Amino acid sequence: MDHDVRLIGYGIRLDPLRIDHAEALSALTDDGMWAGMTSARPRDAGEYSAHIAAQVREADALAFAVVDDADGKVLGTTSLYDLSVGQKRVEIGSTWYGRDYWGGRTNPAAKWLLLSYSFDTLDLYRVGLRCDARNARSAAAIQRLGGVPEAVLRSHRVAADGSRGDTAYFSILRPEWPDVRAGLQARLTS
Repeated sequence: MDHDVRLIGYGIRLDPLRIDHAEALSALTDDGMWAGMTSARPRDAGEYSAHIAAQVREADALAFAVVDDADGKVLGTTSLYDLSVGQKRVEIGSTWYGRDYWGGRTNPAAKWLLLSYSFDTLDLYRVGLRCDARNARSAAAIQRLGGVPEAVLRSHRVAADGSRGDTAYFSILRPEWPDVRAGLQARLTS
């Protein structure tokens, strides 16, 4: 969905994803970090432009470029998708960052912005998060954010190479949000 939502805090911005982010995002990707994604890895800025165009066309999604607020450098991308305001739920996903931004403040800051927007602005009740069940690094990061493990859906995903994979599901519910928010703020202000 083409949108004008911009979220700013803790040194980053989540800007509406646009075709002009393609070159920077393409330069950050590699085969290893793209492993487990359901779409084929875009190999150049042209393919990444097509990938972005497909993301922006999704009617129930808000796709963002993750940008350093100080210098405007693109760090990665993330999205809210499967948004159902009537059911008061959304999922966070399609998240990845350049390797230089792994393990630092980027992911907690982006998640704080997305969760705050979801719970405090959209007034949602449930935020889901998921990852390829083989991706122990992502699963651990989701749990450090406060995501509660729910289930592993067997043979839930088809990768770009045609192989099937399991999906690990997590969630954060509205009653859990105050504790999750406090935990994220503590990580971001220390």
